Amino acid sequence: MNNLVWLRSDLRIYDNPALFNAMSKGPTVAVYCLTNEQWDKHGLSQIKRRLIVDHLFELEEQLAKLNVPLIVIDCALFLNVPQSLAGLCRDLNITNMYYNHEYEVNEKSCSDSVVNQLAQLNIECFGYHDQCIVAPGSILNGSRECYKVFSAYAKNWQQNVSALARPLYYKPEPQAELALTSDISCLKNYLIDVDIQTKDQWPIGEDEAHDRLNEFIEQNVSDYHNSRDFPDLDATSHLSVYLALGVITTRQCLQAMVSHSQQDVELLFEVSGDGARCWLNELVWREFYRHILVAFPKVCKGKPFKDLTDNLPWKADNQDFQAWCEGRTGVPIVDAAMRQLNTTGWMHNRLRMVVAMFLTKHLQIDWRLGEAYFYGKLADADLASNNGGWQWSASTGVDAVPYFRIFNPYRQAERFDPKGSFVRKYVKELASIQGKAIHQPSKALAMQHGYPTPIVDLKIAAEHTKALFKNLNVSPAVQGIND
Repeated sequence: MNNLVWLRSDLRIYDNPALFNAMSKGPTVAVYCLTNEQWDKHGLSQIKRRLIVDHLFELEEQLAKLNVPLIVIDCALFLNVPQSLAGLCRDLNITNMYYNHEYEVNEKSCSDSVVNQLAQLNIECFGYHDQCIVAPGSILNGSRECYKVFSAYAKNWQQNVSALARPLYYKPEPQAELALTSDISCLKNYLIDVDIQTKDQWPIGEDEAHDRLNEFIEQNVSDYHNSRDFPDLDATSHLSVYLALGVITTRQCLQAMVSHSQQDVELLFEVSGDGARCWLNELVWREFYRHILVAFPKVCKGKPFKDLTDNLPWKADNQDFQAWCEGRTGVPIVDAAMRQLNTTGWMHNRLRMVVAMFLTKHLQIDWRLGEAYFYGKLADADLASNNGGWQWSASTGVDAVPYFRIFNPYRQAERFDPKGSFVRKYVKELASIQGKAIHQPSKALAMQHGYPTPIVDLKIAAEHTKALFKNLNVSPAVQGIND
């Protein structure tokens, strides 16, 4: 035995740099370390935990076709991983270990500890960037510093992606059979029941992920810029769960667009239709937030990107927060979105911004509570994207929405759910109301249908929030908007 590949957020056999390079260098065995107590500490959603386990069962079958045994170890916490992997390496006479980088503070620390532990056994470790098309730290401004404005980062990224993009890795060829069999027996202890039908919502496996990718590009991407903001339409890619699990990569998404458009990557952003450019821009946003995570690890530690905003008098957990969590704020589009999250483990991206702004800008509740609640519910829980999105909405983050721009949820609902179809689906008590009244029912109408009245006056709350930010001496560049 020569090589060990340590799997984490990379549950796939296609475009897996660590797996490909390990198998190209000799006999390889794969390992995954379960860390349930660490997941508890991080507040990881139950549905994502179950999806990880389901994908590990599937991955074991796919690795078996390559004659690569999968060993699953129950480590409980990250701090136990280095010793567990060292023991496995000794037992299997491992000489080289291959892994893909993770960027969060605790995960990176775990990687460093593993590398140091294995170095004591004279085991060489090889790390690869797989989560990004362009490795974090490769795109820098003129001062050789981390970009803090997305538009400038995106422009540089687009101009240099052809030269800086990591390779795309094919599925490795099967190796000769080893005198070792897989051991995934401890997975049975992680077969938790969740209320959501995960297999129906997100079918398991790489093939399913690629089917979704190809179907989206062929059928929906051309109109993505027009339809992506309407939550009652099935107009988005629904790939976020597979990306968060590492079942598919952004590099594969980019390549799929290159193949579909039959354009070189450097021309893709110039000649593609508006829908394709809009969707590709979402991939760059994903990379940007990882770029920030690496350059400013404080955002992993509950700190705002803009230090000054930590002085805001955010409210703590209270009855309003519970009403928001449970979807009973009296604002139909907010409640519909939260009920979608609670019942499906997913929320439409436009609505993620609407409910985040409502929590932070209208209820003045600490964005960190909202971030944690999302992380504990989302099947696509991803620290970089989740934190980036919440800090954007709260105006505490990098290149965030200006504090004076506050979404009015009623206007958002009328604009993006004009017929009230989405609200009717999730706020059943209002389903019989016709016209615009469904988005802002009168007190009498709400009471008639057993629906709560709004827990906050939006106009007063928005003005109060603007005043709080102004007191931080944050000077707006333009006049305030309440759209």
